[in-house]
Amino acid sequence: TLNNGQTLDNADHQHGVSSSSWPYEPSDLSPGTPVPDEDSVVFSKLTYLGCASVNAPRSEVEALRMVSILRSQCQMPLDVTLSVPGVSEGTVRLLDPQTSTEIANYPIYKILFCVRGHDGTPESDCFAFTESHYNTEIFRIHVFRCEIQEAVSRILYSFATAFRRSANKAPLAAKAPPLTPDSDVFTFTVSLEIKEDDGKGTFSAVSKDKDRQSFKLRPGMVKKIVIYVQQTSNKELAIERCFGLLLSPGKNVKNSDMHLLDLESMGKSSDGKSYIITGSWNPNTPQFQAVNEETPKDKFMYMTTAVDLVITEVEEPVRFLLETRVRVCSPNERLFWPFSKRSYTETFYLKLRPVRTSSERKSNSDTLYEVVSLESETERERRKTTLVTSLSFFLSFALTILPDNDEPLLSGSGDVSKECGEKILETWGDLLSKWHLNLAVRPKQLPALVRNGVPEALRGEVWQLLAGCHNNDHLVEEYRTLITKESPQDSAITRDINRTFPAHDYFKDTGGDGQDSLYKICKAYSVYDEEIGYCQGQSFLAAVLLLHMPEEQAFSVLVKIMFEYGLRELFKQNFEDLHCKFFQLERLMQECIPDLYTHFLNLSLEAHMYASQWFLTLFTAKFPLYMVFHIIDLLLCEGISVIFNVALALLKTSKDDLLQTDFEGALKFFRVPVPKRYRSEENAKKLMELACSMKVTKLKKYEKEYHTIREQQEQQEAPIERYERENRRLQDANMRLEQENDDLAHELVSSKIALRKDLDNAEEKSDALNKELLITKQKLVESEDEKRRLEEESAQLKEMCRRELDKSESEIKKNGSIIGEYKQVNTHTHTHTHTHTISVFISVKEVKRHY
Repeated sequence: TLNNGQTLDNADHQHGVSSSSWPYEPSDLSPGTPVPDEDSVVFSKLTYLGCASVNAPRSEVEALRMVSILRSQCQMPLDVTLSVPGVSEGTVRLLDPQTSTEIANYPIYKILFCVRGHDGTPESDCFAFTESHYNTEIFRIHVFRCEIQEAVSRILYSFATAFRRSANKAPLAAKAPPLTPDSDVFTFTVSLEIKEDDGKGTFSAVSKDKDRQSFKLRPGMVKKIVIYVQQTSNKELAIERCFGLLLSPGKNVKNSDMHLLDLESMGKSSDGKSYIITGSWNPNTPQFQAVNEETPKDKFMYMTTAVDLVITEVEEPVRFLLETRVRVCSPNERLFWPFSKRSYTETFYLKLRPVRTSSERKSNSDTLYEVVSLESETERERRKTTLVTSLSFFLSFALTILPDNDEPLLSGSGDVSKECGEKILETWGDLLSKWHLNLAVRPKQLPALVRNGVPEALRGEVWQLLAGCHNNDHLVEEYRTLITKESPQDSAITRDINRTFPAHDYFKDTGGDGQDSLYKICKAYSVYDEEIGYCQGQSFLAAVLLLHMPEEQAFSVLVKIMFEYGLRELFKQNFEDLHCKFFQLERLMQECIPDLYTHFLNLSLEAHMYASQWFLTLFTAKFPLYMVFHIIDLLLCEGISVIFNVALALLKTSKDDLLQTDFEGALKFFRVPVPKRYRSEENAKKLMELACSMKVTKLKKYEKEYHTIREQQEQQEAPIERYERENRRLQDANMRLEQENDDLAHELVSSKIALRKDLDNAEEKSDALNKELLITKQKLVESEDEKRRLEEESAQLKEMCRRELDKSESEIKKNGSIIGEYKQVNTHTHTHTHTHTISVFISVKEVKRHY
């Protein structure tokens, strides 16, 4: 399956100028004739939503924006069937689903870009492609909607197939070497592709890990092995058939360990340039158990694939053997498929010789050649660059914990005491006081004191002064900037951090402060020194410095050692200076330890086989810390030539044991017993005393001898081999730059998408806030109007109340006067009545008295 928002880019086109938008064009929908037969995949249940012009035909952001617009605004959708070709010469066709007649067509070479909608959006069921329309100055995007959403991934898969073949076609033609019929070497490129059942009835190519170039497989899934064989030089040989496709877990496997796969198909490709073999592979069988179980994180394994071909003109079958890295991922891990890097390709050189002259041949079917040799590019590279291979192997050998009965000493072993005699501290205290008065000049007694070892408590300060980092503010500031940048070697750094000083408490915890600081220093240096970058072994030196000073100062001293002490020169020009150091060491052995030199010569034991990590890591990788710190004391004081003193001292003290060993015994002795011997502080002191007492001279003379020998070798080297070597070097550099370009392009696209998404979110938020602001303003106006209305009503009510109050007061006064008058009348009436009653009563009494 494809990523959400997956895009495809047909790199044959680089157009893009401004053009205005226009609506759907009826000319593209004119009736056509039935589609001619061609190698294509047909998709139905699609709706054509229309087209529009675009300014940037390769911009995913603009393409997704147009998809959203056309999906929401389309008023006349058209049901179509889409035919996508499987070859670069083909044409994408829109067909009428009822009559299968052609509506419109778009040649693959005119299609620039494909995109699909993101999951979780209304456009998740849509896809689109851009094309150069009529001429290279107009670009249009065509948008489609799928009734079955899962079909979008398959459609883009088909486009990817056509794009890949389109992109590969031109370079193959351009890079094909001239045919040389008189040559006896025939060149073939053999590519391996692994496909897995995607659960939807089809098989999809598995992805490859960018850093390790290993196939990422899922356990328990039925797979297909597809082999592409193409001849690229000399007169063409006819591949008759394949009679065996074999597979086995592991590397350097025996023929008896290979397992035959069921062949599904074989034959020439549609363009006739390649021979394609497809076989089915069921990894659930017992013999494939090793490549059907989940691989531990940051690990990988090897898998060997072989294909046996019958070539008409060759007497015996020819076997091409491919050794590839694979990693079995967790079933829950989401795998993405990078379209341009899904196969593993190896170049083979088949050397043949005639077995019959033309006069002796009875017919054209007679055998013409027999096989002299068959060599892969990897084998040829390994044979011609034994030094680099040996360096890589033995450095990895020295830096990796190997399962052995005699375990090597873990890096970071040994305790270093900070206790020191009072007299020694006083001597160093006086020296440092004088030194600080004039930091530009080293005190005279300094070398003698350093040879006895710098007190552990003072090493951080002394190392910085010896390296000239007393005024390193600019490096400290630069370091703080560098750690914020991305490193192209981040994965290699992370991998090495976990195996740097695992025996030391400060570095043993994954994600701890020690590993975090060490990671930042290595990452900062890889960005700082773009030419060399991070090299395997640098982490050990950085860890030694980090144990004595803060990370900013440790970075500054590391930069000084690499640049001013010449350590970075060992990594340049294909390790040329390191090779010179090996020559100088062997010449010093010849002079100082002739019997051991002769013994190594008889064993064919060369210096690079045991001394690689001595020079590249300055003895920091495997030796006890007490000895390591003393070596760094001497290195910072006297220079990198101290490595020769220590190396000769090691060889001298181990001479008697080494003279008794064979080749493998000597290598094992260097790996295990030698570092363990100096766990004793007393033994380490004796070794360093011997190293300081040795006089290493004639280094310049030996260097001149080495360069003279190299010049003679280059003069004797055939021009073709020299050009081939230079061509390989340039190809490697080109591949590295292409990888960096791919990574940067991916990062750029990801950043643009993230920025566009952030911008869209910000615009949506801004629109929402603007709407909210308008609503709030409108509510404010309405509230002010309501306030004014209420104020007017309030004033009217106040006036009405005032009038009512006045009226009430007037009525109260009037009623008061009426009540007063009433009371007065009432009082008068009462008095009159009372008087009348009394007079009557008196009259009655008088009458009664008369009677």
